Amino acid sequence: PTGFSNSLLLTNTTGGAIGTNLNFLVQYIEGYNIADLAWGTSSAKTITLSFWVKSSVTGTYGVGLFTTNASGSSYVGTYTINSANTWEYKTVTIPGDTGGTWSTDNNAGMYVCWDLGEGPSRSTTAGSWNNATTNFGLTGGTKLASTSGATWYITGVQLEVGSAASPFENRLYGTELALCQRYYTVGNSAATGGANLSAFIPSGDTQRQFYIYFKQSMRTAPTMGYAMVS
Repeated sequence: PTGFSNSLLLTNTTGGAIGTNLNFLVQYIEGYNIADLAWGTSSAKTITLSFWVKSSVTGTYGVGLFTTNASGSSYVGTYTINSANTWEYKTVTIPGDTGGTWSTDNNAGMYVCWDLGEGPSRSTTAGSWNNATTNFGLTGGTKLASTSGATWYITGVQLEVGSAASPFENRLYGTELALCQRYYTVGNSAATGGANLSAFIPSGDTQRQFYIYFKQSMRTAPTMGYAMVS
């Protein structure tokens, strides 16, 4: 849509009965980033999810929030795609959860889940909190995964405190990059193009030692993958 240069596209190749299948798009949100919501207390704040969406299949879809804690909660809201293959702006307002347990550390604190074909055992009615963290699909909702060749686009997603959506916040590219580097970073031993990994102290024919410089503090102790290039 106007104002956005990219979107995420999901294409369903072969449709069929949903059964017990799970078909959804999920975004994890770190616990530190939801601590101010005070969820799980009597002071829980209302939030609003907004996004642009386009699909070849019209109908009422589900979008849910949930936590995977043992004393967790889940909530399913709805949005409607009125016209096929047309960008539409949607907002979903969700009351704060006064029960349940929400992580407020560096673990996943909240899951935002768009239902694209959740089976009956993972679906529920919309509009209220429940204590089943596995119910984040919409009972009776449109299930994109059942339609062969169906397409679904999304962009401009924003989640914020309050009962109304504000205009999409376009952050500076450098700010967005730094936020991403908290979760993932890349470098190479050739030290070209601003790489952050440089070779240090060759030791024999089979060993090499490296310094790795992280551009940002990582969310947790990282794991590392590597590829040897001759």
